[in-house]
Amino acid sequence: MNNHTQLDPSHQNGQLKRTPMNARERVLAVLNRETPDRIPVDIWLAPELVETFKAHLGVETELDIYRKLDVDKIAWLGIPYKGVVLKDPNEHQEVNHWGVKFEKVEASSQVEYGEVSFSPLLEFDSVEELDAYPWPNPDDFDYATAAAEAKELAKEFVTLGPWISLFEVYCSMRSLEEALMDTVAEPEFVHAALDYIAESQGEMVRRFLEAADGAIDMVFISDDLGSQSSLLMSPASFEEFLFPRLKKWCDMIHSYGAKVFFHTDGASEPLIQRLIDAGVDILNPIQHVCPGMDCNAIKAKYGKQLIFHGGVENQKILPFGTAQEVAAETTACLEQLGPDGYLPCSCHFAQADTPIENVMALIETVQRHDVSD
Repeated sequence: MNNHTQLDPSHQNGQLKRTPMNARERVLAVLNRETPDRIPVDIWLAPELVETFKAHLGVETELDIYRKLDVDKIAWLGIPYKGVVLKDPNEHQEVNHWGVKFEKVEASSQVEYGEVSFSPLLEFDSVEELDAYPWPNPDDFDYATAAAEAKELAKEFVTLGPWISLFEVYCSMRSLEEALMDTVAEPEFVHAALDYIAESQGEMVRRFLEAADGAIDMVFISDDLGSQSSLLMSPASFEEFLFPRLKKWCDMIHSYGAKVFFHTDGASEPLIQRLIDAGVDILNPIQHVCPGMDCNAIKAKYGKQLIFHGGVENQKILPFGTAQEVAAETTACLEQLGPDGYLPCSCHFAQADTPIENVMALIETVQRHDVSD
C-alpha cells in the first residue's frame, strides 16, 4: 500500500504508530489509495436487521449502531421527491416516482418486501406513448433538504447517493422479460425510454451535486448486468444502450469531484473493463461465487483501476454459516481483494434472519486485520 498516511512520531515497540483516523478519514484513505490506520469495514443491513441491532445494542438510530460498533459506515444519501425520501432501495413505496406499483410479499412471519405488481410501460408499443408519459420532473426534488443532510453526514462519514439506474429502472417500468426482448426486437423504443430515464436522473443528480457543494463523495449507480451464471445482456447490447449514457453520467459526476460507485450483481466480468472505460471508480459487490468473478483474478486484472467494495458471501455463509466460517470468508476476501483498494462489506444487504454473531464476526475480523498484511 502507498504510505501516504500521517505517522505519529511516537514509538511503540520500536515502531512508528499511525495516527488514529475516524470513519470518514479511513474510507477516504482507501478511495485515494493511501494507507489507513486500519482497513475500514462497511456493512449493509436490511431494515429488519437494523431494528434487531438497535434493540441488541440499546441505541435509537441506525447511525448509532455503526458508531457503537466502530463501523466505517458509508452513509446513504436520499433526496425527497414530492415529500417522499428516495434513499433505501429496500423501502418500496406503493407507487414510486416512475409510476411503478408494488405489493407487499411476505417472505416470512417477520419479513415483507416489495414486489413489482404493475409496470406502466408494459402495454406501450410506440415512442409517441413514451413522449406522452409523465416522467419524473427534476424540479420536484427537494435539493435544499437533501444537501443539508449530506453536509451534516459528511462531517463524520463518507457519503453515497443518490441511487440511480438506467436498465433497472427500465426493467421495472417495462417488466424484465419485455425489457430484455426489447434490446433485440425494439431498439428504437429502448433508446427513447432510456433517454428519458437518463435525462431525468442525470439532471436531478447534477442539481444535487451543485447544492451539496462537495458533501457527496460518491454517487450510487445500480444496474445488475449479471445473473448467477452469466450476463443478463450481451456486450453488444451494453455497448449500444448503456455505455454512452453511463459515460455521460460518470463524466458529469466527476466534474463535481465525486466518485462513481457502481453496483452489479452476478457474473458481470466480461463488462468490467467497459465499466472502467465509462468512468466507474468503485465496483460492488464482487459476487465471487459466480463464474468469472474469482477474487484473485479480479484483483489481478482490475485492481489498479478499481476500488472494490463488498466481497463477503451473502447467500450461504453470512446468513447460514457459523461465525467461524464468516471470519474465514472475510479473511479470504481481505487477502485476495486487499489490502489496498478494498472496502470489506457484505456482498449485499445482510438479511433479516442473519445471526448477529455472524455480522459481528465480519466486522471484528476486518478490525483485527493488520493493515500491513
